Amino acid sequence: MAPPQAGPDTMTDTLYESHVHSLPLLHRGKVRDIYVVDDDHLLMVTTDRLSAFDVVLPDPIPGKGAVLTAISRFWFDFSRDLLPNQLSGRSLAEVLPDPAERAPLEGRALVVRRLQALPVEAIVRGYLIGSGWKDYQASGTVCGIALPAGLQLADRLPEPIFTPSTKAAVGEHDENIDFDRAAALLGPERAAAVRDLSLALYRRAAAHALERGIIIADTKFEFGVDADGRLVLIDEVLTPDSSRFWPEADYRPGISPPSFDKQYVRDYLEGLDWDKRPPAPHLPPEVIQRTADKYHEALVRLTGGDPGR
Repeated sequence: MAPPQAGPDTMTDTLYESHVHSLPLLHRGKVRDIYVVDDDHLLMVTTDRLSAFDVVLPDPIPGKGAVLTAISRFWFDFSRDLLPNQLSGRSLAEVLPDPAERAPLEGRALVVRRLQALPVEAIVRGYLIGSGWKDYQASGTVCGIALPAGLQLADRLPEPIFTPSTKAAVGEHDENIDFDRAAALLGPERAAAVRDLSLALYRRAAAHALERGIIIADTKFEFGVDADGRLVLIDEVLTPDSSRFWPEADYRPGISPPSFDKQYVRDYLEGLDWDKRPPAPHLPPEVIQRTADKYHEALVRLTGGDPGR
């Protein structure tokens, strides 16, 4: 498959908030701005906003939206034989014919199918870290799944596990739930399908990434349903925003590995006197630059793409 391109200017320009005057704004999320194209299509703009602890930070990360878009495009293509995805095949120029309006969105926007999003985030964990590590320390389980005794921080799990969560509004926190709760929200058959597809996607992607020196410790998938009731992969896929990426060369059980994702920003914020509620503190320039560099390296390693730096 051809490596994705992020465009020559998107790594230096920033876009904190999009403004598309020719289309109605449907929703402005933590990272993405969604516009209505027509009854069947939406314009999804991935900005350079960064959220941490479910709070949107005040500083954009240069080029982040282009990186996330390019990585998601790669994984959508990579997984299309497993299940359909949200991509419509329509170009940005087709829905935004005005070059001036289109220019700030080049490399950051996708025309996607309008689907019904499921109210559950599909999280797959291959390693014991983050909230999963905290749960394990307290109970020996993660989202109701019993794990072997004696595991260390960042240990690889015997098998990847499906640990769903509810979706939180901007400024609220997601809530980890067990499979029974997910089945109550989605229905047993759909919940099982989401679980099985999520695990299959994770296993395939993790093997690909490991060949390129990246461990995918965990990730979050989102699914929608089309008019025929089929599950469709939506939103973003296996990006540094939705996943923990670790360099294989630096991985050691028992310590929290360095990362190619926004965990670097989380670690910085954890060292501040901040209660993880809005407003979030500003990031220093060196943290912003280091974060941009990490996202860029993840793109190059995973996809071979050249984002134009």
